[in-house]
Amino acid sequence: MNRIGIIGVGEIGRAIVTGLRHEGGTSPEIHLSPRGARTAAELAQRHQGVEVCADNQEVVDRSDVVIVAVRRQDRHEALAGLRVDPGKVVVNVMAGVANDDLRRTLATDAPLVRAIPLPAIRERRSVTVVCPSHPEVDALFEPLGGALPVADEAAFDVFSTLTGTLTTHYSYLATLTSWAAGQGIAPDGAERYIRSLFQGVGRALGDESRSLHQLAADHETPNGNNERIRTTWFDPANSAALEEALDGLLAHLKESRD
Repeated sequence: MNRIGIIGVGEIGRAIVTGLRHEGGTSPEIHLSPRGARTAAELAQRHQGVEVCADNQEVVDRSDVVIVAVRRQDRHEALAGLRVDPGKVVVNVMAGVANDDLRRTLATDAPLVRAIPLPAIRERRSVTVVCPSHPEVDALFEPLGGALPVADEAAFDVFSTLTGTLTTHYSYLATLTSWAAGQGIAPDGAERYIRSLFQGVGRALGDESRSLHQLAADHETPNGNNERIRTTWFDPANSAALEEALDGLLAHLKESRD
């Protein structure tokens, strides 16, 4: 893989470029669309081998793999009239846009692959779900934290649903911080402690020799503080409510795809 093109240089586009250039990496060659002009210009100035193209067609023409990262509502305007020959590979990272939808928009026979790159790929620490598996796309994401191919878009929707829980986690931590502040703890001290506490959780998740259930058990003592919060707050009713919310999002994603 020699040339990567990115149409739509927002947060995810920035993360992909930063990950590919992590610690001075110089390959592959990267071509950016003028959408998100300020970010594109900044990346081109910072990294060798990153160039901003005059328009989206030039991005396509100069790339072997084209990543479409525009917002869902902007896709028709951004992609209108683009010519994508069958020799290209198109990576669709637009949330809620199925490959059939994108194929109709582009009117191309080029291979299409959906992907869920997360911002942590900038540090090469995030697994990227891809559908279907494609050797060039798998190779693109492998050094950024790994590729996780799934068989079909129904399975892909499940992973998209899981991704939808991310900001809930941050809000949970913010709620803990606010509660501590309400008990008279200085807000900056409360936030510093919460960040430290859950950064430790993140490091523990790197131990893949233990299941998530085992990690929970290893951090909990019978009748201890952790068990008390888990059993009184995250009780069966709370767990069922979470599953109901996940089911609702999954159904919405399926309806959007259909």
